Amino acid sequence: MKKTFLLLSFLTLSILVIAQTPEENLKSLGITLPKQSSPIANYVNYVRTGNLIYFSGSGPSVEEQGYVKGKLGRDLTIDQGREAARITGINMIANLKNAIGDLSKVKRIVKVLGMVNSTESFTDQPKVINGFSDLMVAVFGEKGKHARSAVGMMALPLNMAVEIEMIVEVED
Repeated sequence: MKKTFLLLSFLTLSILVIAQTPEENLKSLGITLPKQSSPIANYVNYVRTGNLIYFSGSGPSVEEQGYVKGKLGRDLTIDQGREAARITGINMIANLKNAIGDLSKVKRIVKVLGMVNSTESFTDQPKVINGFSDLMVAVFGEKGKHARSAVGMMALPLNMAVEIEMIVEVED
C-alpha cells in the first residue's frame, strides 16, 4: 500500500513537472533570462532554415561581469566549468526565446556541441558540459534531451571556459 502511494505520488509530481511550460520551469529554477548579447565577430547568433535553428557558439557571459575565463585542469575546477556551461545554457535559452518568442514552440533540442577550454591532460569534458545538458532537461523536459559531443580545446576565444553550439527543432 505504501509503495503504491509513493509510486502514485511520484507519477503525479512527474506529470505536474512535465506539464509546466519552459517559462514556468525557468521561473521555478529562479532563472531570469539576460538580454541577448551581440556577436563578437562577423556572424549572427542563429540561422533558421525550415523548422531548425542553428545557434552559433556562445560562451559563459555574465551581465556586467564579462566572460567566465580560464582553462579546465589548471585555472578552473569541474564544478566551476559546469557552472560556466550552465550560464552558457541560460544565455542560449535567451537567444532561443529571441528567435521564436514562446519557448513552448521548442519541439526538441536536437544536437549540442560543447567545447571546453582545457589542458592536454584534462579528460572530464562531459562532466563540464553536463551543466548545459542538465539545464536543457530541467527547462524543456524530454524535449531537452539531445545528442551531444563534449570535446577539449587548446584555446577558446577570449579565453572563455566553454563554448557551446546547438541545433533546435521548433514548431512552425
